[in-house]
Amino acid sequence: MTDLYPVRRALLSVSDKTGLIDLARELAAMDIELLSTGGTAKAMRAEGLTVKDVSEITNFPEMMDGRVKTLHPNVHGGLLALRDDEAHVAAMNQHGIEGIDLLVVNLYPFEETVAKGADYDTCIENIDIGGPAMIRAAAKNHKFVNVVTDVEDYATLIEELKANDGKTRLGYRKQLALTAYARTGAYDAAVSTWLAGALEQTSPRRRAFAGTLAQNLRYGENPHQRAAFYTDGSNRPGVATAKQLQGKELSYNNINDTDAAFELVSEFLPENGPACAIIKHANPCGVAKAATLKEAYQRAFDCDRTSAFGGIIALNHRLDRETAEEISQIFTEVVIAPGVHDDALDIFAKKKNLRLLVTPGLANPAEAALAYKQVSGGLLVQDKDNGFISQDDLKVVTKRAPTEQEMKDLLFAWKVAKHVKSNAIVYVKDGATVGVGAGQMSRVDSCRIAARKSQDMAEALGLTAPLTQGSVVASDAFFPFADGLLTAAEAGATAVIQPGGSMRDDEVIKAADEAGLAMVMTGMRHFRH
Repeated sequence: MTDLYPVRRALLSVSDKTGLIDLARELAAMDIELLSTGGTAKAMRAEGLTVKDVSEITNFPEMMDGRVKTLHPNVHGGLLALRDDEAHVAAMNQHGIEGIDLLVVNLYPFEETVAKGADYDTCIENIDIGGPAMIRAAAKNHKFVNVVTDVEDYATLIEELKANDGKTRLGYRKQLALTAYARTGAYDAAVSTWLAGALEQTSPRRRAFAGTLAQNLRYGENPHQRAAFYTDGSNRPGVATAKQLQGKELSYNNINDTDAAFELVSEFLPENGPACAIIKHANPCGVAKAATLKEAYQRAFDCDRTSAFGGIIALNHRLDRETAEEISQIFTEVVIAPGVHDDALDIFAKKKNLRLLVTPGLANPAEAALAYKQVSGGLLVQDKDNGFISQDDLKVVTKRAPTEQEMKDLLFAWKVAKHVKSNAIVYVKDGATVGVGAGQMSRVDSCRIAARKSQDMAEALGLTAPLTQGSVVASDAFFPFADGLLTAAEAGATAVIQPGGSMRDDEVIKAADEAGLAMVMTGMRHFRH
């Protein structure tokens, strides 16, 4: 028994006309009858193709501004009828329904309409009804019917038909059905997500998520894990929308770490000067601002040269030749920047394995978005951490207020701490990190680790004092006891920024005063688990 089934009749109704005429000509050349609607039929006729209007088989004109045209038994019966079921065939004969063997539909551009910032009514009018109904019907009946929803599948459809003398294989139709259901699912997810936002519902009863395959990955975090990369259609500048100019294929870990690096460096506006962030295992190992991009990279690198080896580098300015030359001196996995000069490309061309990504701009750290994480049996969903603190939001709680330079460094350290895994401790001096303690179960341990790494780096640089001498320190959450604060003071920190809110805040403030520290509280924490 063969699983091949012929295509004799096709219905084409598309919003995106890309490739339409070439597809229609190929189908017509195989003597496949073409049915269509509205603008799609008009476009094909303009190219001399013979097309029958759907209204001719429904005996109803398109009405209500095109809202009603394909919702009819003569269309859905032609898609849903089981060709090997005598009762179905009898019903088709009784009601004059002819089979539709191929459906080519791409939906009203709802996602694009929302992305352009259209008003509520315009978005509503771009919600497709007939298209998803037909797609689901055709996909359900994939035993006999082919359904194509993506322009990129046109070529494989023609190849399939030519290879099988105008027929398609069941396995091919099953694959098309899978793609079709994923498309309608993603479409409905986009509509429901937009509507929840329009209605200002932060926790709707049901929440749908969808993505489009961007890349099959060799493996996940480890070689025994399968993985793939999907985009969400938001067009947010970053790793998902970047163009890779050179280097090996990105891995799962590359993508995860590059995203962390770019989100961090995007905290620093280009107009405020060049900035560089170096990431290893999703944690910053060096972040700095400077007068030039080269200097920003050098200062970030000098925070922890050991960890920077094989890291991810993100820049907030266009990559120039001088910076590229510095980066090229050590092994780096990925460099991502909002642009690159041609002479920098020449430098990196010698590093064949280095992955260079260019983005259309920086991400907006204040942009509202959802973040979600899978747990056993469910999803945790929250707003993306776009919390921002300015100097006016800070409360000085010690007898000594920070100096002007300390205040600049405190705000810098606070931005970095937001991107360090909790418990996070970040030492900063003169616009550059000089010690980072990440992901420890004890905040005291994070303070000690950051200070120890600072001391090791100072010795490597031939300095007599640890890098943390004369620095400021940021803590992503409050100090539950004074011990962490005193550890930072012993490391040489002179000022502290922290959320406050501990039952022992008074003890911590007293300890800061006794140590001569300046301390400010933000009233906002930045846990990152």
